[in-house]
Amino acid sequence: MHTLAEMAEKLNRPVLHLRGLQRSFKLPVFKSAGYSDAYLAFLETVIALRTLNIPEKTLVRLWRIERKLMRLLNADTRSSPTWFLDACGTRRNHKRRLLLSNFDTGAALPSGAIQLGLAFTEPHKELFTSREMGEDALEVLKIYLDAYADIRQTAEAELPRLFAALSITKRFAL
Repeated sequence: MHTLAEMAEKLNRPVLHLRGLQRSFKLPVFKSAGYSDAYLAFLETVIALRTLNIPEKTLVRLWRIERKLMRLLNADTRSSPTWFLDACGTRRNHKRRLLLSNFDTGAALPSGAIQLGLAFTEPHKELFTSREMGEDALEVLKIYLDAYADIRQTAEAELPRLFAALSITKRFAL
């Protein structure tokens, strides 16, 4: 477990910057050493994507889509106050995982398919199902894949500048 100050040091960002990310992404705030490795991994992912010139508002939009998609896929929302972050930092099956939350969808995402009906936990009983309310996991997945494609295109366009910046760092090597 980490404190906010420890995470700021590891991420080479001021605490105020991390507080801003917590506010933007509506992340839970903990006292003292209440932040998990997964929480740190999420912030690291966001900062890495910002380094690739992905706008924060684009990432916040993707984050909202991912959380909606996780709920539609019956993610276990009751086991942890950070249920939406708990898979962050996982390194296996990356083609089946959402970009920010690292949630495993059960199928490779570029295919545009997901395993519907997976029950990670017993869902709350609602008066109407999500589908009856107009929400469909496949529709949300399409929105997610479109947003993901835009982020990927922006990141790929930024790579030459990133490599140029890295080559300059050779001057600073001791």
